[in-house]
Parts: sequence; structure tokens; C-alpha cells
Amino acid sequence: RERPGHRGTSDGVDRRRAPGPHCRGVGTDPSMTAFAYLAGLLLSIGAIVLIDVRWRLAFRGAPGASALAVGTGTVLLLLWDLAGIGFGVFFRGESPWATGIVLAPELPLEEPVFLLFLCYLSLVCVLGIERMLRHGGRSRARSRGPATAAPSTGDVASTPGGRHP
Repeated sequence: RERPGHRGTSDGVDRRRAPGPHCRGVGTDPSMTAFAYLAGLLLSIGAIVLIDVRWRLAFRGAPGASALAVGTGTVLLLLWDLAGIGFGVFFRGESPWATGIVLAPELPLEEPVFLLFLCYLSLVCVLGIERMLRHGGRSRARSRGPATAAPSTGDVASTPGGRHP
């Protein structure tokens, strides 16, 4: 169902160019590229999971709070998208890289996955930056090394006059 004036200019004419051969790789099969965007999103989420697990930033440190933050953010952004679709502001663009599967009119399968990625990435970035600021940017190896150890009570510099007791 087309909404007048919702795509294109004020006269209601759609002036977007259809995706041309420049959108597809030379000699690629369109059925092979149809899941490229979704696969890229899933790989990116996997990379964030590795960062999260390695540095115990979100789900590894506080799984309940992390699930609540990512889930709430994803749902709120999805509701925002649905409102935009309802008002005719957001619409689904055609792409050879997308699956073409729609969950609702103008809402492609990739959209909730992207919103999940966006919320999880934001959470991991905020927690990672917070940790870096808390620790002053020092690496773990340097913070445990002898350079940061407190001087012992028998240290020459800690005795009056700098002499051994």
C-alpha cells in the first residue's frame, strides 16, 4: 500500500534510483548476497560478545542488568521505528544485500538485529570506557609490575637521611 508523498518529493513522485549493477559484485549470484547484511550483523555481534567475555564488561559481569539494558533499549528503538513507519517517515529500501524478509510492513528482518547490535555495542563501549577511566588507562600487566609496588619500610628512601637502619 503506497502512502502519497511518503517517498520521494512533495509531489509524490518517487525519484530514488533503483539499485543498479553497481550494488552487486561482478559475477555474484544475487541469492548469495541476500544474507550478506544479516551475516555481517551477526558476525559483528559475535565480535562484541568476544570483547564482552574477554574483559567481563556486560553479560559476564552482570547478566541480568545487561539483558535488561539491551532488551529495553532494543524494544524502545523498535517502537520508535514502528511509530516512524506508521507516520510514513521510515520505509524499507530495496537492497541486494538484505534478505527481503519483512516482519511487518516496511520492517525488514535485519532491523531488530541491527537495533540489538546497536544497544549491545553501546553498552559494551560505555562499560569499557568507564573501566578505562577508572583505572587511569593503565594496562593490567603494568599495574601489577614492580614499577607500581609501594616502597617497603626498609627502603633506603623511606628512612630519614636516606641511610640504611
